Amino acid sequence: MGQYFTNAEGEQTEIDVAELQEWYKKFVVECPSGTLFMHEFKRFFGVQDNLEAAEYIENMFRAFDKNGDNTIDFLEYVAALNLVLRGKLEHKLRWTFKVYDKDGNGCIDKPELLEIVESIYKLKKVCRSEVEVEERTPLLTPEEVVDRIFQLVDENGDGQLSLDEFIDGARKDKWVMKMLQMDVNPGGWIIEQRRKSALF
Repeated sequence: MGQYFTNAEGEQTEIDVAELQEWYKKFVVECPSGTLFMHEFKRFFGVQDNLEAAEYIENMFRAFDKNGDNTIDFLEYVAALNLVLRGKLEHKLRWTFKVYDKDGNGCIDKPELLEIVESIYKLKKVCRSEVEVEERTPLLTPEEVVDRIFQLVDENGDGQLSLDEFIDGARKDKWVMKMLQMDVNPGGWIIEQRRKSALF
């Protein structure tokens, strides 16, 4: 028997009570104050000394901070875990769009996307299309990635990606999907942290 949790899209999701209790124990161990602060979030991803990468992590933090109080409380933590570990593709793409749309105007322009791609490059140091991997050609530059995404996804040619264009583009093209989802893999980090703290 589980508890129901309402996700960001307003849908009810069942979460096992034992799993919820495990998440709470780990949250309290990691965040004894009951809230996760920005500096702790950056430390989890190892970017506290990397200014460019830290900016991306700050955007991610703000996307998880639903009430805008500059902390992540347990409910926001559960919502984030639920999205990252169990979320549907469309929900993950909507969340990614929110992270990328830095000015919150409902569209992503080239400078916003370029800033994100540059930050992610600095975090991951890898970003190859499938063709490049097969042919062992050089990495695309962040500018080339952004230009190619806009060429493939900006259907109306207005120089901005709407949420619908973002989601449709990701669904239609495997390379675009990979590029639009190229994040620091919070799901991988969360799973790794859960493995490390299995004794709690």
